Amino acid sequence: MIKTLLKNYLKNFSGFSLEIKILAITTFINRAGAMVVPFLSKYMLEELHFSYGQIGWVMVFFGVGSFLGTWISGKLADQVGFYKIMVFSLFSTGLIFLVLPFLTTFFSFCCGVLVLTTVADMYRPAMLISIDTYARKEERTRALSLVRSSVNLGFMFGPVIGGIIITFLDYDMLFVIDGLTCVLSVLLFSIYVKEKKLLYVLKKFEHLKDTDSILSDKPFLIHLVVTLITGFLFFQIFTTLSLFYKEGFNFSSFQAGLFLGLNGIILLLFELPIVTYVEKKKIDRLAVVSVGVLAMAISYLFLLVEGSVVSLVLMMVFMTIGVMLTFPFANHFVKQRSRKKQEGRFMSIFTMSYSVAQILSTKTGMEIIANYGYRTNWIFLAFLGFIGFAIAYRLVFIVKKEKLEINAKIIQSIFATEKS
Repeated sequence: MIKTLLKNYLKNFSGFSLEIKILAITTFINRAGAMVVPFLSKYMLEELHFSYGQIGWVMVFFGVGSFLGTWISGKLADQVGFYKIMVFSLFSTGLIFLVLPFLTTFFSFCCGVLVLTTVADMYRPAMLISIDTYARKEERTRALSLVRSSVNLGFMFGPVIGGIIITFLDYDMLFVIDGLTCVLSVLLFSIYVKEKKLLYVLKKFEHLKDTDSILSDKPFLIHLVVTLITGFLFFQIFTTLSLFYKEGFNFSSFQAGLFLGLNGIILLLFELPIVTYVEKKKIDRLAVVSVGVLAMAISYLFLLVEGSVVSLVLMMVFMTIGVMLTFPFANHFVKQRSRKKQEGRFMSIFTMSYSVAQILSTKTGMEIIANYGYRTNWIFLAFLGFIGFAIAYRLVFIVKKEKLEINAKIIQSIFATEKS
């Protein structure tokens, strides 16, 4: 029985090209090495002695850099290609991580974080585009989930390893090891994956003409709002929740890392099978996204139960369910609506919404905590999540109506042709 279940589970990871497998391995190394991020707020509080307000501003620069990086990547991806951007981003990020421990003043650290995230987040849109080049059309959503699974696996090990390094060594070594893993990942990628020109497939979308602005796509804009809200909810597990572990429960860095690792374990075990099941059963992906947003909203309600470790576990479980149901299918929706030779711009705007969410989420969360406490912040996040669920659920019907209108126009054009 167990052998059969394991065999069926492993089937979800089979059938991919060598390039996709190397991309997944590279992403795992890079993500496992990105162990600084979950502890960044803690590092600024304990080592640099920044105030809550200063931490909030640093994380604003973190988000602004992410916004700039994804925007630049989207601009360049359609011109110089995704491959060069990915190699540059990974290698340069590694070097910047090595410099970051020497920046100890508020101003210098803000500048360092801004440059770091600008360069680092050039990788994301380019990586998403690379999947279309190295994966067959019928496996692209699964390939994206495979890469996300590698992210999750790295996310599972990264915080735990980071907590151990902080406990037995120091924060400086955390930055050094993070930088070296970035360099290692780019070496592996450049050796085994060769550059290919992106083969643009002509896609016909009756809802938009190629001359139209991307911002003319109303369902896409609504989807960006949903993405912004899910990002807002998600990014607080790295900032306010990370501080809450310390101040509310007096957890060590290692213990906090274990909670974040729980997120990675659940994602690794269930995300790809869930994606495969949804694809196989042809379940409405936007409906799945709406359920995911609802799960993320509910997760913050568990934090209202004070002093309960069980509630922390349940919170992370529901948050992880939300991530599994939203992130993969949100990417798919954007890819589905992107037009000829504009996929870089579509993916850039999409990933920029996460960057904006990061900017707003951290600063807002820190200000609410500083003025009203953690409990108020959790209530606000839950309320925002329920609004996101309502919007996402409404989008399901908007897209269905759009499809019906397109089909009606096609039928009308056929009969008009016959009459003529």
